[in-house]
Amino acid sequence: MIKTTPEYINTLLVDLTFELKLLNLWQIPLPTEEALSSSAPFCCDTLAFEQWLQFIFIPKITMMINHQQALPSKISITPMAEEAFKHLSMSAKSVLGVIHKIDKALTEQGKQHD
Repeated sequence: MIKTTPEYINTLLVDLTFELKLLNLWQIPLPTEEALSSSAPFCCDTLAFEQWLQFIFIPKITMMINHQQALPSKISITPMAEEAFKHLSMSAKSVLGVIHKIDKALTEQGKQHD
């Protein structure tokens, strides 16, 4: 069985941050409020996928863990990540592995609460 504790998921978010920084995909300046408030999936019309991970996904899941809120359980960001990072070729293997673990952990965690 997969580990699905909030602590484990938080560790995966730290790993994701590390991998994004390692690939030079971590951005220092914050996107505009408009860019962050897009209603398109993954804010694909205003942000690069790595920006969505950094400025929306990681902070939101971290906040939910910190406030002991129910985490999303119907999640599949791996296909989008594969598409977004395919230009990185083999360099993306580690970051895609972490994203896949996040998908799996959140899905399993949701099944435990059903």
